[in-house]
Amino acid sequence: MALEGDIRKKYYEAFNVILNIGDFFFDKRTKRPPENPLNALISFGNSLIYTTILSQIYRTHLDPRIGYLHETNHRSFSLNLDLAEIFKPVIVDRVIFSLINKNQIQLKHFEEDIDFAYLNEKGKQIFIRAFEEKLNTTIKYKNLGKVSYRKLIRLECYKLYKHFFGEQIYQPFIANW
Repeated sequence: MALEGDIRKKYYEAFNVILNIGDFFFDKRTKRPPENPLNALISFGNSLIYTTILSQIYRTHLDPRIGYLHETNHRSFSLNLDLAEIFKPVIVDRVIFSLINKNQIQLKHFEEDIDFAYLNEKGKQIFIRAFEEKLNTTIKYKNLGKVSYRKLIRLECYKLYKHFFGEQIYQPFIANW
């Protein structure tokens, strides 16, 4: 997990290269509360992907409390956090980059104080609309043809299910950038 954390830190540092708008600068990852608008976008997007993945897990026979990367306990879900590691860069981060680089989300869409930043209602609406559009976007996937990202999440759940029952070795989705 420490290695994954180090890689994630380097990845977040690349946000400043990807984003071409000066108002959104990545310094460090902060949450609970997010300290700046970019961290607020990451936190909000991550919360959306966690719930989206959880809803797809519920459509399978998988137990969302049992994970393979994050610590499993009986009080919270961990499988959706594990699967989110695959989809955060592909869905959440791309939505963030698109909204900022197209100037669709701006500093006026945040409530800020000394210690925190959160999306305001208008900002949440903009983000959710773009997030839903991304989930409904289709990509060409293996032998299945066009598949939406939402369906791709469920297919990832089925791949795990087959792995757990010894039918097929799990191969996680890898985006073709």
